[in-house]
Amino acid sequence: MKRAFYSASIPDFLAMSPEEILGVIVQNDHSSNLEHTQRRAWMEEVQIMQHVLSTNEGKIYFEYAIPRMGKRIDVLLIIGPVIIVLEFKAFQREFTLVATDQVCDYALDLKNFHESSHARLIAPILCATASNSFISPVFPTTHNDGLLCPIHCSIDRIRVAIETVLQLAQEERAIDPVEWEQGRYRPTPTIIEAAVALYKGHSVHEISRSDASATNLSVTSDSIAEVIRESRHSHLKSICFVTGVPGAGKTLVGLNVATQHSDVHDNLYSVFLSGNGPLVAILREALARDRVTNERTAGTVDADREGTQ
Repeated sequence: MKRAFYSASIPDFLAMSPEEILGVIVQNDHSSNLEHTQRRAWMEEVQIMQHVLSTNEGKIYFEYAIPRMGKRIDVLLIIGPVIIVLEFKAFQREFTLVATDQVCDYALDLKNFHESSHARLIAPILCATASNSFISPVFPTTHNDGLLCPIHCSIDRIRVAIETVLQLAQEERAIDPVEWEQGRYRPTPTIIEAAVALYKGHSVHEISRSDASATNLSVTSDSIAEVIRESRHSHLKSICFVTGVPGAGKTLVGLNVATQHSDVHDNLYSVFLSGNGPLVAILREALARDRVTNERTAGTVDADREGTQ
């Protein structure tokens, strides 16, 4: 699975033109609502990073997937012994609490669920691109777990932030990007997290753990999808029974199959039913809240509907 829209060694990244890099990012973004403002933001990020990393070695990733959250890190860097999570807020001056929590959540996800990141120093950096020259203090969390407190900085201080973080880990062994990429991502999503991620277009391949259970979930989902295709082609009615111990992912498979066949233009309509009334109510509310949040971010939320949430 390709985790990032673009990834390359820093020297290779510096050797490419911003237009070439943007082309790769856009090509790998399969969303149907790519806005001009998003292209502008990506171009600005590429140009910023080419300036910032002019003297560094390592690897860079743009739009690196965090499947459990159904989101992507703007820029992820592997430099020496450090993992740097960069979140850009394009054309903004303020460092909001929401944005700070966002970049911190990304770093926590890597620390807790990505095996190759467990023992590494991780630095979450939030950059408001329209802010004046500024950098907040750099220090570890009170848990002393290799995770730094979120760093706020302006564009012109990103290089300083990176150099400061590298000094904190100068005695540590450098990370091998190839070895790091091969580390297993092993979250166990809650049913609410799974539903939100699935309705955003992810599959069980992306939101489940990368071990034997994930393979079983994928095989099961693919087998049911094949039964659906064959039944449709041969005008049959079929029933599939999925068994497994509690927590094996039976509900996750059902959600995955349902969302794969929820396109009204596909002539395959699906409904996910459950005898668990409270679960259904919670899922409905979670999906409704997530949709409003996404629309608010995109600037398309309906004011009247927002007021009723």
